[in-house]
Amino acid sequence: MVTQKKRVLVKIGTNTLTKETDQISRGKIEDIGRQIARYQDQYEFILVCSGAIAAAKQFVKLEHNGQAITIKQALAAIGQPRLMHIFQENFRELGLFTSQCLFSYSDLENEASRLNIKNTINVLLANRVIPIINENDTVATEEIQFGDNDKLAALTAVFLQADLMMIATNTNGIYTKASLVAGRPETIARVTSIQDLQQEINTEKSTHGTGGMASKIEAAAIAQKAGIETWIVNGLQDGFIQAAFEGAGTMTKII
Repeated sequence: MVTQKKRVLVKIGTNTLTKETDQISRGKIEDIGRQIARYQDQYEFILVCSGAIAAAKQFVKLEHNGQAITIKQALAAIGQPRLMHIFQENFRELGLFTSQCLFSYSDLENEASRLNIKNTINVLLANRVIPIINENDTVATEEIQFGDNDKLAALTAVFLQADLMMIATNTNGIYTKASLVAGRPETIARVTSIQDLQQEINTEKSTHGTGGMASKIEAAAIAQKAGIETWIVNGLQDGFIQAAFEGAGTMTKII
């Protein structure tokens, strides 16, 4: 009898992919690939990855006299193929095959487009090809401005019927507000109330990404309504996926 694999969507932000530097970390991408290779017989993995703009900034500095958002869109156009090339190179050495899937919120709002995306990704997963998803930043701007792909990850997890959404960030999950004030961060390990979580966070955004903990909680709320559990984990740590699966990492589970 064939056992149905659990479907896991892993959202990886810019801070994770750069390891909080100004460059995409090949070592971090290899770390992610090694973990996927380890668990690919048990899980179907979907990656939602930021980092295209960061990938471009390593190589080019654009001259402009227009709006900043337009420059970011241009950088995304330059950086996206570069980012995918790094993934392809590192994953191929581990025997993993990757694919690029770019879409925007308007695609998710259109029933025909949603069906086409779902069918394509299901075929990729059935053939052990890892979809790497990003918003199509050259034609859409919402994630560039507001969410660092957190919302996109949640909406994708819902319509692809993921069993789990794992959000990799640069903290050990969500900390209590009191512990941050005291200078001794303490992780909220398990929670069911989104409203309670919202009382614990600040509104600061991360250094290289455009999200922040508020957008991650909003994403978790979208997933929770569809019955999908969210784990917020520290993606800067090596082996963060394995640690989460084995219960060895410090993280926040939103159930």
